[in-house]
Amino acid sequence: MSVPVRTLVAWCPDWPIVALGLPFDEAVAVVESNTVIAASPGARRLGVARGLRRRVAQARCAELVVGERDEAREARTFEPVLAALDDITPRVEVTRPGTCAFAMRGPARYFGGDRAVAELVHERMADALAGRTDLRVGIADGPFAAALAARSAAPTRIVEAGGSPSFLAPMPISVLERPELTDVLVRLGLHRLGSFAALPATDVLARFGSDGRGAHRLAAGLDERPPDARLPPSDWSVSTEIDPPADRIDRVAFCARSLADELHRRLDREGISCTRIAIEAETEHGEVLLRLWRHEGALSAGAIADRVRWQLDGWLNGSAATRPSGGIVRIALLPDEVVPAKGRQLGFWGGESEVDERAARVVARLQGQLGADAVRVPEHRGGRHPDEQLVLVPAATVELRGRTVMADGDADGDGVQTPPWPGRLPPPSPSRVPSDPWPAELRDESGSMVTVTGRGMVSSPPARLVIESGDWGVVAWAGPWPVDERWWDTGDHRRRARFQILTDDGRARLLSLERGRWWVTALWD
Repeated sequence: MSVPVRTLVAWCPDWPIVALGLPFDEAVAVVESNTVIAASPGARRLGVARGLRRRVAQARCAELVVGERDEAREARTFEPVLAALDDITPRVEVTRPGTCAFAMRGPARYFGGDRAVAELVHERMADALAGRTDLRVGIADGPFAAALAARSAAPTRIVEAGGSPSFLAPMPISVLERPELTDVLVRLGLHRLGSFAALPATDVLARFGSDGRGAHRLAAGLDERPPDARLPPSDWSVSTEIDPPADRIDRVAFCARSLADELHRRLDREGISCTRIAIEAETEHGEVLLRLWRHEGALSAGAIADRVRWQLDGWLNGSAATRPSGGIVRIALLPDEVVPAKGRQLGFWGGESEVDERAARVVARLQGQLGADAVRVPEHRGGRHPDEQLVLVPAATVELRGRTVMADGDADGDGVQTPPWPGRLPPPSPSRVPSDPWPAELRDESGSMVTVTGRGMVSSPPARLVIESGDWGVVAWAGPWPVDERWWDTGDHRRRARFQILTDDGRARLLSLERGRWWVTALWD
């Protein structure tokens, strides 16, 4: 049985909040795909937790400040913290912004043992963080046990060599972070890692396949995959020269996108996948920058390109102390760890998964040509008005595969019905929503402007609708439906009254009265 590599993991809790630059004592949450992924201590005290839908979090905490996740910003903010470790070891790998790891064998021998290295890492990174968040350091056999040691550290925790199985045994099965697998294990009565690790490996493989086998090895304190003695040959590496030297991210990122595609094709031909990539850049003054990035699964071409872009952003736009002294003249991608490819499972009729993959490749190609933020897809955010319910977000920030058409009340297109927003207009939804509302006038029979009182009563029945493109008589109308939003926030308080108007041209329009002015905000054709 193989012994896992002795590993140190440093973890900065709530790093997405830190990257926003907001105080931790405020109620702040970071969301991705309409779900809370990080909450500040101030927000957690008020009931906001990871995994909540945006709407539920805002209902629990009225003063909650919500920010969208920006992984590029998180990586850029984390780079100066990583740079503090460069004189301890050059092979620091990043799992995600806010978490880094490295093998302990060399540093422990040089600095005098695990305890000395842990204290040195904590001191260097804490100085770089300058009190923005706390820092936890864990050392154990294997990155999985070391990561859990870091999460339970205050501020450091060292699991003795060979002690990872007993350290992991009492932990809940949910720490594997594989919801489908852990749900089955809990229903089978396996609530702790030790109970799962006690099962015969052959039975686990037969029942749960390779994913279950990997989780079983982690629960037993081993590496997820058996060690592979093969080293990636040098001809799998890809590089390109940049002339003239580049000091802007877009120029280097465009080259990196092509390199990622080329590397992915080479690995595909060999039937392998990359799980750890080394990103190397050389400047015009001879500086060589190197950073390792690890992924929990196989790195796709798009995932490699994203990590190259984040790393370049950290190097080129980071603090003055870590910024290179000249433009970049060479960029190289080196597969540092590879595993056999698992292959691809097509849909039942052979089409859906393949179509998703093809669409994802087209999006990735356009991103490489036009920039990461140039390709946008709709994402449901929820809201009371049609122009609030869908927003366009960069395709790189969402998971394209498996996106489905949303049903009414489905917040994220995942097929889960969620309660509608109070005050939301009933179906059918408008067929057109102008990007900018059109100014309008809604008049009664005497030609006076129709108004709405503070109690939500209409001053007089509407008779004519006047907008820039025409003047029509009102055939039928419904409303008003008043909305008073964010009344507690003087800077974002919004009061509106909405009408549905059917005019004699046969078209229905949604009108909104706000601050004494009428606007056409949506149409039914």
